[in-house]
Amino acid sequence: MVSRSYSNLLDLATGAADQAPAPAALGALRRRLPRVVTTAGLIDDSPLSPSTPSPSPRPRTIVVANHLPIRAHRPTSPSEPWTFSWDEESLLRHLQHSSSSPSMEFIYIGCLRDDIPLAEQDAVAQALLESYSCVPAFLPPDIAERYYHGFCKQHLWPLFHYMLPLSPDLGGRFDRALWQAYVSANKIFADKVLEVINPDDDFVWVHDYHLVVLPTFLRKRFNRIKLGFFLHSPFPSSEIYKTLPVREELLRALLNSDLIGFHTFDYARHFLSCCGRMLGLSYESKRGHICLEYYGRTVSIKILPVGVNMGQLKTVLALPETEAKVAELMATYSGKGRVVMLGVDDMDIFKGISLKLLAMEELLRQHPEWRGKLVLVQVANPARGRGKDVDEVKGETYAMVRRINDAYGAPGYEPVVLIDEPLQFYERVAYYVVAEVCLVTAVRDGMNLIPYEYIVSRQGNDALDRILQLSKPEEKKSMLVVSEFIGCSPSLSGAVRVNPWNIEAVADAMESALVLPEKEKRMRHDKHYRYVDTHDVGYWATSFLQDLERTCKDHAQRRCWGIGFGLRFRVVSLDLSFRKLAMEHIVMAYRRAKTRAILLDYDGTLMPQAINKSPSTNSVETLTSLCRDTNNKVFLCSGFEKGTLHDWFPCENLGLAAEHGYFLRRSRDAEWETSIPAADCSWKQIAEPVMCLYRETTDGSIIENRETVLVWNYEDADPDFGSCQAKELVDHLESVLANEPVSVKSTIHSVEVKPQGVSKGLVARRLLAIMQERGMCTDFVLCIGDDRSDEDMFERITSPTCGESLAATAEVFACTVGRKPSKAKYYLDDTAEVVRLMQGLASVSDELARAAKQSDDDDSEEV
Repeated sequence: MVSRSYSNLLDLATGAADQAPAPAALGALRRRLPRVVTTAGLIDDSPLSPSTPSPSPRPRTIVVANHLPIRAHRPTSPSEPWTFSWDEESLLRHLQHSSSSPSMEFIYIGCLRDDIPLAEQDAVAQALLESYSCVPAFLPPDIAERYYHGFCKQHLWPLFHYMLPLSPDLGGRFDRALWQAYVSANKIFADKVLEVINPDDDFVWVHDYHLVVLPTFLRKRFNRIKLGFFLHSPFPSSEIYKTLPVREELLRALLNSDLIGFHTFDYARHFLSCCGRMLGLSYESKRGHICLEYYGRTVSIKILPVGVNMGQLKTVLALPETEAKVAELMATYSGKGRVVMLGVDDMDIFKGISLKLLAMEELLRQHPEWRGKLVLVQVANPARGRGKDVDEVKGETYAMVRRINDAYGAPGYEPVVLIDEPLQFYERVAYYVVAEVCLVTAVRDGMNLIPYEYIVSRQGNDALDRILQLSKPEEKKSMLVVSEFIGCSPSLSGAVRVNPWNIEAVADAMESALVLPEKEKRMRHDKHYRYVDTHDVGYWATSFLQDLERTCKDHAQRRCWGIGFGLRFRVVSLDLSFRKLAMEHIVMAYRRAKTRAILLDYDGTLMPQAINKSPSTNSVETLTSLCRDTNNKVFLCSGFEKGTLHDWFPCENLGLAAEHGYFLRRSRDAEWETSIPAADCSWKQIAEPVMCLYRETTDGSIIENRETVLVWNYEDADPDFGSCQAKELVDHLESVLANEPVSVKSTIHSVEVKPQGVSKGLVARRLLAIMQERGMCTDFVLCIGDDRSDEDMFERITSPTCGESLAATAEVFACTVGRKPSKAKYYLDDTAEVVRLMQGLASVSDELARAAKQSDDDDSEEV
């Protein structure tokens, strides 16, 4: 049996463990494991001997889902072993037959649907690994119950389908014990992944809402793991999702993936909106790919609906059993002049079976001509969950079927045929073949592949064409009536889309689907079939894995480390040359330097973003101490007005730059000067009315009218609406100010209009020029800022042209606040670290001043 811990597997791989000889399949897995695991995310897999060539490993994907694509067959007697077979109806079963890379190897990890006795688990796991490349996750019964039927089915599944727990009868209140079981189960799945993964080469593909927190466990163990996640259910709007008490933990867990897949843009849009509203993250499109920047890592968003397995469907269509069943159904319905309308749904509250039956009842009431002709065959598969709501759906369905059949039935005719027993797949396909219309009225569903299966089945083959008495291939047709709330609806442009809650509209759609001209039916069928045929499960899997490989290609070129505890863990990924500014390093350089230039941003750097923008007493005292050092020239650069900065900072030798560098003052007793020729601000008469319009239409936004800058701030507005309005405002201002000497810039939570040529880069250039004019050869430069406007300072002080103003041995430190992509080479985590750094440098200046004074005193005494 494979060891349950990754470290034990490493021992097995090197022969250190005292274990029985491994079978060939397990040995192959072990040979792929790295020999040495150092720190998290750093793997040493160098060959034992330099002379031994290492063959390139076969590409491999570890597929993790709640259930394995396996059917277990219980032994008839205790002495017989368990037997297994592939579950041909499982979507995951067909990945290995569909991938564009025939050499791709797939390992499956998941639970079995049957309870395996503890004493037999090792043997079962060994058999599955050897014969099926499957690694079963055995959950303790108490955890399994609370994990699946508890948290998954009582909390996540209803919420993702837009059902809020407004009362104990509707899903129940949030239960912390169920959440803990969910986390524990995900941890067990993570341990199974660690048993077989080679983190340098393998891809991991996690599926669906059962395993949302699994990416956090895997990312914590291997910072550079190549990890994709696909959500097969809907993702609710932010107004629904934010009611979940563990909303941030789940979002951060998903963001520990490299690629997150959704069936539709609506689901992806809701996820991105949640990330923006709850985590403050924004997204952008890069060469057609939607991306989120999360602590330096790029998380890609994939929008692609899953498809069906064309090969499997065509095989089933060609079975003799299918042909016999089709012939039987043709005799039962078509032979009696009946037209079949088909529905195939699980018996749960979101499939809309009762709405479908009400629409059928309304159709028969409005159109008596269909009585005796139209038959709705409703295949009701067993519900995947259980509970009071499932029982209520069953009871309501049976009662409605009886009522409709009693009202509109006749001897030998039942308008509704309810099949509530499990059908073989070939039997279901046979019903697809004979149905004129397929009807899906789910009120919310992640994807729903029933329409795709129906389209392929109606395409049929030559043998079925003869049974259906189709003389020409071009006579093939199909009609779909689908809910607009299911994932496949956007891809079926020829379907009749309906709001399932509007019973009369659904009934009208059903009738129109029946009476549509035959030519129109054939055209719609051809269009749908071309799409389904080219967008099968193979296309879906190949596209996802290709995007996952593209997203992960630069992992080795990034420096990664983890931060945060528990489920708030995340990985920071930065360029190899980007590192934290160490206090010891900069203090040593500060001590060595004779002439120092210090440039500081204010809001977000020395002072955290807050309602009260005024500086603390400690900050003012620290700046005063730095300015007392005659070897220092300190400049504070801010977007605030010069009067405000003058009042806030009474430091005598502190240089100030107001309004992003337009106004400059070398010291408190100096006059304010401008960095560019005096600007004409008549443009404000044009820009301010436009900003007022957007302020009035965007609740929470304000206008800041400074001397040379006009700012529209939407920090307190709705983030989505504010961002949308900001884009419109930028376009509007650029059009009306096209002939004015100003620039319009969008920053975080604001839109600014300021004179052209004004930037904080000018402040850096001016500071160094002032020092050079005074004959001061600057050998230490420290520049700290936090936003986009500060990037101009970083670029300026690190540019080659700046070298003329500096000593040959000058040390330059460009530092941003927060770990994010920047032109700076250093970072500090937050404003608190910036303040501590400034206090540390101030204390060094005080120490050097005391030492110099002591030395002068000693010299005086000697004299």
